[in-house]
Amino acid sequence: MEYILYEEKIILNKEEVMIVKLPKLILLFMIILSWATTPFIGWRNFKRYLPSTFFISFILMNFSYIGKKYKWWKFHNNLSEKFTPELPFILGPFTVGTLWVMKWFYGKPGKFIAFNTIVDLLFAYPMTKAFAKLKIYELKRIKHFQFFLIFYVNVFLLYGFQKVFIERD
Repeated sequence: MEYILYEEKIILNKEEVMIVKLPKLILLFMIILSWATTPFIGWRNFKRYLPSTFFISFILMNFSYIGKKYKWWKFHNNLSEKFTPELPFILGPFTVGTLWVMKWFYGKPGKFIAFNTIVDLLFAYPMTKAFAKLKIYELKRIKHFQFFLIFYVNVFLLYGFQKVFIERD
């Protein structure tokens, strides 16, 4: 039986090494895949919606800080100890997804709210449960519905910021 020291854990075989690496690969893949889609957004749309995207990402980073402080969730894996563990989600699917949603649905408030409601519900319930099984993160002192509300509030902040501060008609 071969023993390998990996990430301060004693691992018994190579299959277990892959289990430890899998969450980090998923986090890295989320960022790469998300940003690989940005050329299809178009430069004009990218520039148009980037300020609102930065604004809402900043808001989400603050929620991340609050969530960590009150132990609402726990991350089991991180790409780097230098960064907050939520960063792959915020810089990857959240940021790029926001650009796509703004491109598709800005100017159509009903569709914008409906689409975001569906995506936020999917993230708060089945995806969060899947990430918990993958040992990426899990909810601790917050319920799935409360987690959903954190993202849902951002829908209105995002749309309002774009409308009021960026496209003052």
